[in-house]
Formats: sequence, C-alpha cells, structure tokens
Amino acid sequence: MSVVASYLYRNGKRAETLELSGQALVMDESEFAWIGLHDPTPEEMTAVAAAFGLHPLAVEDALNGNQIAKVEVYGEQLFVIAKTAHLEKDKIVYGETAIFVGRHHIITVRQGSARSHTELRAQLEASPQLLARGTDYVLHAVIDFIVDGYLPIVQTIEDKVLGMEKHMLVAFLERDEIRRIFRLRRQVILFQRILGPMSEVASKLVHLELPCVDDNARPYFRDVLDHIRRVEGMVAGLREVITSVFEASNLLEQQRQGTITRQLAAWAAILAVPTAIAGIYGMNFKHMPELDTLYGYYAVLGVIVFLCVVLFLRFRKVGWL
Repeated sequence: MSVVASYLYRNGKRAETLELSGQALVMDESEFAWIGLHDPTPEEMTAVAAAFGLHPLAVEDALNGNQIAKVEVYGEQLFVIAKTAHLEKDKIVYGETAIFVGRHHIITVRQGSARSHTELRAQLEASPQLLARGTDYVLHAVIDFIVDGYLPIVQTIEDKVLGMEKHMLVAFLERDEIRRIFRLRRQVILFQRILGPMSEVASKLVHLELPCVDDNARPYFRDVLDHIRRVEGMVAGLREVITSVFEASNLLEQQRQGTITRQLAAWAAILAVPTAIAGIYGMNFKHMPELDTLYGYYAVLGVIVFLCVVLFLRFRKVGWL
C-alpha cells in the first residue's frame, strides 16, 4: 500500500501506528489520525475512504491529479487541494496535494509532488503542544510547507534572468538565448495561474466559517496568505524583468546595427574621394594639362590624403567612427 505514514496522535503525541483495513475507526476527543499517501491506487483510496467516511466526489478529485487549487465542504469534513511546484532546469513541474480534514483525521494524498512530508511531520512531532490543538493546525502546516516551496523557484528563475541580462549588455543574444527567454516567460505566466487559486484557498481559510477550522487558527492561515501574495508580487515583477530584458536586447541590437551602418557609410564616403580621382585619371584622355606637370602626381596624392583626413576627422567628431 502506498501509505507513507499512518499514525494515531493522542494529546499531541504519536501514540501508535494505524492499520487501514477498510473498517471505520472510532477515536475519542483527544485523538486524531494523520495519514500520508503518495500516488495511491483507487483500491487503496477506497479502503481509506471507508475508514474515515470520505465523500466519493472528494475521493475522485484526489485520484484525478489534475485539479485546480480549491476548498470544498462535505458535511463536517473539509477538502482542500493545494498545488505543489518544483523546478527542473528551466521548467516548473506541478503536482498537487489533496487534504481531507475532519475533527479526528487529516489525510494527505500527494500526486506528482517531489517533496515528502516526512521532515514536516518530524518538526510538528517535536512540538506536541501544537499538534494537540487539532487537525486545523496540521492543515496550516501542510499548506505553509507547500507555499514555502514556491519562493526558491522564483529566486532561481530570477537569478537566471539577471544572468541573461548581464550577458545581454556585452554581447548579442543568440537565438537559443532568445528562445530561453520566451520559455521562462511562459513558465512565469503559468505559475501566475497557479498562484491565483492558491491565494483564493488561503483567503477562504482565513475569512469563511468552515468546519474543522478553529477561529484561533485563522491568524496562521493569514500568514500563509501573506506568503502567497508576496510570491505573487515577485512573480509579477519577474515577468516584467523578462519582458524588459527582451525589449532592451532588441534596442541594443538595433543600436549596434545602426552604429555599424554609420561606420560603413562613413568609410564609403572617405573611400569615394580616391576612387573618384583615380577614376578620372583612368579615363586615358590625351589632353590633360596636369599630366605634364612635374609634381602633378604628388599634388594629386596630397589632395587625396588631405580630403580623406578631413572626412575622417569630421565623421569621428560626429560619432560615426
């Protein structure tokens, strides 16, 4: 069975391991079960649903693995889907964690999520006074754990974009680099679409009267909402930076091309002087007075050099050379 962890907690402390046989479990007020599943089969989810009375529609969504982030209420139980994300090279890969919350149980079902909850569970078990408050505090810890994974993604992409920006200032962006810019921009846009529903989930947990969520737990969910909004602001700024990098690259490339064009035009104008004079003397006319002048050859060369120097200095002064 794909059960990562299945424990009964009593007064905030791990009491025993639960065996999920498909039979309904009965617990007293000081107890709750925390079950962690990873990519379970339909048969495994059916057994868990029978043990804790999970709603069939919620079970179906948990197995789907392609849901948007949301909060739904089924009687006295709460069903939450949170989107997970991790970075693989330049691509953000998404998964999801479905969370079933009751007064005496919290069940997490991870689909495509790269981060295990083992470390999180150990941290909470080290604070039994927090676990003793109930399943809504575990729900907060799981969602906060997922949201904390967003920030390194944004920071990594930001570092990549700033590196490309630095390279852009000293050299032309190659075709592959331009394609990479558009890939990163697309990833950022898709990430924004994930953050929107996640923000709505946190907002509902803060403001709505929901089963299994105590009023004292709302400030914790408000902190999660603040984290999501911070990431949203960073992503919006990152999207603008990516766009500005591409636009600045185009402007710099146009400027460099314009500079090269002006340089070529200036050299063409300078070379036109000796070309024109040499062309005149290449016509082989019989009666050209200066051909009989003793220093005519040197005089013509001097005129060519003088005019070329004048043009060179002029173009250099106006910034064409």
